[in-house]
Amino acid sequence: MSDVDGAVGAAVALALVCGGLGLLVPALVGRIPEPAPTTTDDAAAEQDAPVAVPPAGPVGELEEEPKEPYADIARLPGLVWKAALASALAGALVGWSVGADWDLLPLAPLVPVGVALAVVDWRTRLLPTKVIAPTYLLTIALTLVTWVVTRDTDDLLRAFWGWLVAGGIFFLLWFVHPRGLGYGDVRLAGLLGIALGHLGWGELLVGVYGGFLLGGVGGGLLSLLRVVERKAFPFGPFMLVAALLGVWIGEPVLDGLVTG
Repeated sequence: MSDVDGAVGAAVALALVCGGLGLLVPALVGRIPEPAPTTTDDAAAEQDAPVAVPPAGPVGELEEEPKEPYADIARLPGLVWKAALASALAGALVGWSVGADWDLLPLAPLVPVGVALAVVDWRTRLLPTKVIAPTYLLTIALTLVTWVVTRDTDDLLRAFWGWLVAGGIFFLLWFVHPRGLGYGDVRLAGLLGIALGHLGWGELLVGVYGGFLLGGVGGGLLSLLRVVERKAFPFGPFMLVAALLGVWIGEPVLDGLVTG
């Protein structure tokens, strides 16, 4: 089988798998437990969202818009087919980029979970730990299974460094300026760092740097268009799109930087 045939086959297979799993996105969103109500900066950081600056009001009161319930998000019209379509398209791109390789194993579950997280973060500015934590465990387990099959220790070590680098950068930014970044973004960065690092340094570089680029430019543009609030726009969707770009063009971008 040629490389092109393998890439086409992987794209079709992963599109079908991820599209099917994407049908379960509303059920996953609907099962997320609601966060405990809070009005403190620290608690907001723990609940994974950057803190929005509240409007002026009586001293000691925070007038924040109520969070949209996860159950209501799960019942959004068309969410089932939209999530399935987004998962299928993302899966096809990942399959085409990686090809018929064991490296697809840790990536397949991340695609529909990423779609679910993007939807939730976009509508609530929260990245629920109840979703990210088990996905962490699953990704680590599948990465280890891939290593058992391939015995490629370099991939395994890069996955560790990806977690350390991506998670460390976001943790430092959160520690320095917690109002500008939610701790959920830190958790998501570590998770994506494992997956991208496992693929290669180029994928990790583009995936991490692209998140800041897309978040800065895209978030600024959406703020100007008043689609999102300037001081509290969701960063998770930009991180996830950047990770997808990292899988797609990370290797050629790094090769271009090295040879150019």
